[in-house]
Amino acid sequence: MSEITFRFDIDADRAKVFDALNTHDGLTGWWTTGVDRTSESLFFDFPGIPQPFELRRDAASEDLVTWTSVGAFPPHWKDTVITWRMTGLGDSGGTQVLFRHAGFPDSDPDMPGSAYTWGQLMVRLKDFAETGRPQPFFTL
Repeated sequence: MSEITFRFDIDADRAKVFDALNTHDGLTGWWTTGVDRTSESLFFDFPGIPQPFELRRDAASEDLVTWTSVGAFPPHWKDTVITWRMTGLGDSGGTQVLFRHAGFPDSDPDMPGSAYTWGQLMVRLKDFAETGRPQPFFTL
């Protein structure tokens, strides 16, 4: 199985990064304005797609956020796992993020596009956590 991995530093504490990954205002601040939640299921809607992505929240703390793709769409995300590990950067007060989206079949032709989009999203997440200024990548 293949995975997409990024490691980057954010000049904001883990509480701010966690809020960006775990609250409605946080997720709409950097990813998409189409976010909904029912219990532990997160629904992400994007322009031009037939149905929202459904991700089950499996873990949520200032150290670790984990989601599993449980929806039928997109089919190449089915059963993949998205993990965000956050560690403090010592005296700077910043946060190091290790992002993984794992479980793609090795021959998945859609993985390069997903990797490119996640790269763009990491920049938005970093900017949002540092400034508090919403800049969602996708707007409905």
